[in-house]
Amino acid sequence: MTNEIQIKEMVKQKYGEIALQDRNTASCSCCGSGSCSTEVYNIMSEDYSQLEGYNPDADLGLGCGLPTQFAKIKRGDVVIDLGSGAGNDCFISRAETGETGKVIGIDFTPAMIEKARLNAEKRGFNNVEFRQGDIDHMPVNDNVADVIVSNCVLNLVPNKPAVFKEIYRVLKVGGHFSISDIVLTGELPPQLQLAAEMYAGCVAGASQKNDYLAFIEQAGFQNITIQKENPILLPDDILANYLSTEEIAVLRANPPIIYSITVYAEKQGCNCETGCC
Repeated sequence: MTNEIQIKEMVKQKYGEIALQDRNTASCSCCGSGSCSTEVYNIMSEDYSQLEGYNPDADLGLGCGLPTQFAKIKRGDVVIDLGSGAGNDCFISRAETGETGKVIGIDFTPAMIEKARLNAEKRGFNNVEFRQGDIDHMPVNDNVADVIVSNCVLNLVPNKPAVFKEIYRVLKVGGHFSISDIVLTGELPPQLQLAAEMYAGCVAGASQKNDYLAFIEQAGFQNITIQKENPILLPDDILANYLSTEEIAVLRANPPIIYSITVYAEKQGCNCETGCC
């Protein structure tokens, strides 16, 4: 891949295009599920439709987990969703935090922000706000959030340690995050590592799993827990765009190296609520 600025612009362009598509088209990105393969498959996204607050207009099929299901959101919490897209996880979070809470979605793609705001206005949600900005430099003050969620987004950011430092900054003491993301447990073939579509599709930008967990620890988080983990198998007809038949066979002969994980961690420390201010 190229430098950090070029990567961000490529991702912004790709997801700006997705924002203007319907769900069936958008989900043909490798971060989603759909019929862009000749096989019937579900690459990464999971079924939100049974969760309270779900609205199909806000679901572009681009996730790789259900972080809100594991996020321990309570009534009245302030929740921030990183890479909020059309608002899907924000609206699920609002159902958990209720009218007394607040949800802030952050996305750096203008078309996504516009789509999310329209979805919120249609439903009269006055306590759901969408802000345009980078998640490695959030437009949020210190110590604001009780809970942070994110779904298949951090893998798109070149500087992942900076994102976790920002998450630590904006969380209140005693706050926590639940993030679904893509990680690796081995080396991707060079053709996949260098493919722009594989980066926008949440694969080529993924970190090694051990490195990813180390970034979280180095940012100061404690009680780091993997809440869910699933192997991801890319269909042959997608791999065939980048690999030969022999190279696909070698990849298939080895254990999976692409995984979706949902990871939880806490910002611990002292405040007046814990009795040590």
